[in-house]
Amino acid sequence: MNLTGMLYGAKLLEFAGFPAAEVLGPDASEEEIKDLISRHGEIMIKPVFKGGIGKKGKAGLIGRAKDLPTALAEKERLYFAEHRVGTTVAKANGVTFEAMVPAEHEVYFSLTDSTHYRAPTMTITHHGGIAIEELDKELVAQVPFEALTGMRAFVVANALSQLKAPNEIVSPLVQHLPSLWELFHEFGMTTLELNPIRMRADQRGRLTPVACDFKCAFDRDDPRVQRLGLPRSLFSSSFSDFEHEVNQLRTYQGQSDVYVVNDQGTILAPTFGGGANSLVSEMLGDAAIISTDFGGNPPYAKMRELASICYRYWLPQSNVLFIIGGKANNTDIFETFRAMADALRDYFATHGPTPVYAVVGRGGPNLIRGMGVLRDTFETLKVPYKMFGFDSDMSEVIHYALAADAWMKESGREQILRQHQALAG
Repeated sequence: MNLTGMLYGAKLLEFAGFPAAEVLGPDASEEEIKDLISRHGEIMIKPVFKGGIGKKGKAGLIGRAKDLPTALAEKERLYFAEHRVGTTVAKANGVTFEAMVPAEHEVYFSLTDSTHYRAPTMTITHHGGIAIEELDKELVAQVPFEALTGMRAFVVANALSQLKAPNEIVSPLVQHLPSLWELFHEFGMTTLELNPIRMRADQRGRLTPVACDFKCAFDRDDPRVQRLGLPRSLFSSSFSDFEHEVNQLRTYQGQSDVYVVNDQGTILAPTFGGGANSLVSEMLGDAAIISTDFGGNPPYAKMRELASICYRYWLPQSNVLFIIGGKANNTDIFETFRAMADALRDYFATHGPTPVYAVVGRGGPNLIRGMGVLRDTFETLKVPYKMFGFDSDMSEVIHYALAADAWMKESGREQILRQHQALAG
């Protein structure tokens, strides 16, 4: 997830007119905290982590308070709390103070672009407040719907009827939940999750859904995300300098998704396409330095800068430069390969010859011209290379890259280095 918690979640829900629990940020004064407690009876204190980082409640990272001293003690405990999930460690930077919403019913709700249904899909259950994966499937409704018509009221009503939800919660949910489709669709989200939604009763006993936790993910290459005016720092949690530089190049044309897999790896694999990226990352394992998707027809200038950043950070330690992707539909292979070749020339001109073996596998428009540019560059720079066309099995190409890496570790780097020294001498 790109964004979690109610600090920004409550503000985003305002765009949809969806009720949310009252929340104060890290800069709240003691008077404001005391006033929040006096009006709601009890508050929750939650650390602010960037991105999604496991279940904080089960880790003891959510505090509760009915008086100001307890709230301040919990603030001190959680303000810079660390949360470890596997090998991932996140450090909080502040806390939120959120009003407790008493309720008999809790609801889980999410919207996502489902790869299973190839359509936007609503997931809902009136057994909210717990991990959705722990529920029996018959207690959860997953409903795909047409993006053109959107998530209409009858979609929600039919799902709740299927689940045999209590009658008193059906009408309020049918009234309020469809507004979340506009928030999801109009601002470039790929996932929106509210868990729990608590059904708060008013003085007459009528129920209103109130969002008490918020998660969402964005398509960062969709310009509609910019409408929200979110600070750029929200999208740079725990990023390395390399990832941060690449993120500065995000534009709507061309992907620029990167993740450092192993900073001690030996295969630099700029990859084009999500499917190719998954296969390459899995098969290369610890040998891979980065996981990338540079597809989407990036323009020459963007691709050259992306390649330059990759070379500058990782080429000195790389045994293999592995340029790989599936058969493109709309990406101009000539433009992307020309940009990568020019960036490699610039790198050699600035930093001198580097012992590296190049492996290329690709298909798509202008493939032959693109490979011709790479061939000329590799031969000029005295970089040994092997190229595979669109009819090659990608898994076999990956095996070849791994074999080249093994050869480079054994004696290849020394052989190439001696060749460069002989030419220089």
